[in-house]
Amino acid sequence: AGRPLPPTVVWWLDGPQPAWLEQLPEGTRLTLESGWEYPSRSGAQPEPPQGIHPLTVHGATGATSTVHLIAAPPRAPRPPTRTHGLLVQLYSLLSGRSWGMGDLADLADLAAWSARTHGTGFIQVNPLHAAVPAGPGSGTDPSPYRPSSRRFPDPVHLRIEDIPEYAYVPSRAGDAARLREAVLGKGELIDRDAVWALKRQALEAVHGIPLTPGRSAAYWDFLAEQGTALEDHATWCALAERYGPDRQAWPAALQDPRSPETARARRELMDRVDFHSRLVWLTDIQLAAAQRAARDAGMPIGLVHDLAVGVHPGGSDAWAQRDVFAQGMSVGAPPDAFNARGQDWGLPPWRPDRLAETGYAAFRDLLRHLMRHAGAVRIDHVMGLFRLWWVPEGEAPTEGCYVHYDAEAMLAVLVLEATRSGTYVIGEDLGTVEPGVRDRLRERGVLGTSVLWFERDYGPEGDGRPVPADEWRTDCVATATTHDLPSTAARLSGDDVRLRERLGLSTVTGAEAAAEVADWLDLFARLGLLAHGGGRDEEEAVQAVHRFLLRTPARMVGLWLPDLVGDRRPQNLPGTWNEYPNWRLPVADAAGRPITLEELTASPRAHALLSVFEATAEPLTGPPGARPD
Repeated sequence: AGRPLPPTVVWWLDGPQPAWLEQLPEGTRLTLESGWEYPSRSGAQPEPPQGIHPLTVHGATGATSTVHLIAAPPRAPRPPTRTHGLLVQLYSLLSGRSWGMGDLADLADLAAWSARTHGTGFIQVNPLHAAVPAGPGSGTDPSPYRPSSRRFPDPVHLRIEDIPEYAYVPSRAGDAARLREAVLGKGELIDRDAVWALKRQALEAVHGIPLTPGRSAAYWDFLAEQGTALEDHATWCALAERYGPDRQAWPAALQDPRSPETARARRELMDRVDFHSRLVWLTDIQLAAAQRAARDAGMPIGLVHDLAVGVHPGGSDAWAQRDVFAQGMSVGAPPDAFNARGQDWGLPPWRPDRLAETGYAAFRDLLRHLMRHAGAVRIDHVMGLFRLWWVPEGEAPTEGCYVHYDAEAMLAVLVLEATRSGTYVIGEDLGTVEPGVRDRLRERGVLGTSVLWFERDYGPEGDGRPVPADEWRTDCVATATTHDLPSTAARLSGDDVRLRERLGLSTVTGAEAAAEVADWLDLFARLGLLAHGGGRDEEEAVQAVHRFLLRTPARMVGLWLPDLVGDRRPQNLPGTWNEYPNWRLPVADAAGRPITLEELTASPRAHALLSVFEATAEPLTGPPGARPD
């Protein structure tokens, strides 16, 4: 109340002047370090330069104060042409060279093959964020959506053989082959901890090999570029090695990343800090190589990286940025028709007041790093830019409440960073969405997410029937399914309902689910998308689903990779923990047999489905009647 302006203000460039200008007292002047001034002494009133600036407010009485000015372009870039691509959980895609789970070289190979063979424009992957390591007697949380750090990648995704120094250390090919055979040949689950244990042995040996002068110079440049943030992350990793990943068990003085005791521990553990810093550098190199392979193969977008909604409360980000996170709080969801008890996701939220006071520095740095090697980013639960359901520690989710963020500032930072890097932005806006949110996201160039099975008309005048293709949104990624939903084959066959019934999770009957599927198949038949009319052939029905998606005006159309080979199993079954092997399944064929990347790329079924998507990169005029939102 005692400030002329809030700690952070937004100026959307190429638009009307912001309302806060008109609220300033008479005689107030604004200046930037660059020399820009408002009002201008010359009489002309120019816009500030694009960026985030310290803005000095000169009051009429002579008092001054400083705020953060976000001067952002009006909207993020959007794909100019229609394109299609694959959606993949990277760990699930094993090649004949993987060490028990998919890696970044597999990702590059998939991108190059699909682009050159079938003209795909992008590959969307799960979050590749750094995980919290396993503690004594417990395994690593396999979910990619509860990471230790969202800014830094996880070295478990490295292809070890592609590190130049690995040529000078003993090979672990035999052990790697045994891990690979356990998953592909014996049907065992993907064991991330076993993969990391083996890769870590190799990386420890690699760390003992001196870098060449050129690579050493590149590494030091990377350290300088990443600065304190990387040093903090590597320090947390080193402390977690010494004291365990449960931060509550650390000495009290080490809970503060800026304490003298932490600085002393960092010096004592400098070799381990360097080890973990180098792992981030090596992973960054391979991420860049994967994006380069995608673009070199002709992809107009390339990799689409996924940004999780939050981080583990004991992880690297929550430790290093403790002043920005709300202590004693967790993000979740309120009670709804599907979960009367609500949800607690165990993720500490950012404090909106601290974000504003720091000019959204944490959010800016996060986006900048994620967009380094991405053609687009997907923001999980994009509604979190507007509000999040906060749950007090120890309380039930029903005792939580919505806490709002400054959506204008969050969107301005997002649009600014996307424009600077030329990155497209996709928002996961499924489920309960506050009125007006989708309109504001579309206005700022953020694409939405539309899933076929959810596109039914439940409006005041609707009857619940499937929404016609020409009434879908243009500014969206249209898909048949996601990582939290059944595969298309499972949905069509009813396997998804039978699985949920076995686990006591069913919310619909088999007859209800079959009726919904029948509605869609009837629509496909009327549109001539089913060659034989009835959709009784599974492959034909799966193809019809995707032919329909291509009739929508969506800017991007995504194909779930397991759908290429008829995989029946969901990668994640919400509402389960030990009851289902979430995040640990390799891609499998219709019979449940795990298959390699090499087998997938040779599959006649995969080629037949991908052929449906060919020649879809076209100008986006959209069919008549297409909704612009």
